[in-house]
Amino acid sequence: MVELIRAISNYLHRVATYDPLEVVVEMILIGLVIWWVTRFLRGTRGASLVKGAAVVLAVVYLCIRLLPKDQDRRWDRIEFLYGKFLLFAFVAGVVAFQPELRRALGHLGRTRLFGGPWRYVEENIAALVESAGYLSRNKTGAIVAVERKVGLGGLMESGTPLDAELTAGLLNTIFFHGTPLHDMGVIIQHGRVAAAGCQFPLAESEDVDASFGSRHRAALGLAQDTDAVVIVVSEETGRISIASEGQLHIGLDTDGLRELLRAMLLPKQRKWLVRKQSAG
Repeated sequence: MVELIRAISNYLHRVATYDPLEVVVEMILIGLVIWWVTRFLRGTRGASLVKGAAVVLAVVYLCIRLLPKDQDRRWDRIEFLYGKFLLFAFVAGVVAFQPELRRALGHLGRTRLFGGPWRYVEENIAALVESAGYLSRNKTGAIVAVERKVGLGGLMESGTPLDAELTAGLLNTIFFHGTPLHDMGVIIQHGRVAAAGCQFPLAESEDVDASFGSRHRAALGLAQDTDAVVIVVSEETGRISIASEGQLHIGLDTDGLRELLRAMLLPKQRKWLVRKQSAG
């Protein structure tokens, strides 16, 4: 016990000799990386795995660092095994987080680094809400993906290009039962209906409740792969939901849908102007 206390004291003494500016910069960078990883994995299976792996690695690292060392006891075999353990943890992480890594690489490959922000106005949101309300009342199934920073051009190739004005009537017509494009997804790009009849990637079955159908799986799958905002209307219940950033918001009314879309799609300055006009 005395040797352990001495080892902890020596470790704290070494930490006290570090350059404060260097420590602050390192802590900020590490904090930013951790924040980005947790934000990226939020709502996915990888979130709990990362927490467990981080706790195990931190505990093992502290145990290795705090072991009392002298000429007779250098703990070479334990440090050797720890190095092999890190290699094993890295390989296991690549295998376990394969979907998340694929998603991250897809973000880097599709994000428009030098493009401007997505362009949506209050009229676009009003059209989406009006259409969702109509489809919900008539129990007409629908799925609409609103593009943000990550481009959806690859998915548009699987559908029919439209490049039409975004109106509630157009969306209601597309999803009317019996039309050729009603059973797939619509992509909204820069306030216009860019394509219809698009096939969206499906989420893993364990990520979605068994009571949800293929539209909800497709919405969550697209929200996991991109930063799109995906509106879903259930054909069985007429329930309205939104999938975004790997999360599924279920059972929205039109007012709740409008507020969520405003928060997700309108720039901050524009949202402030809308609130000011409403108050006036």
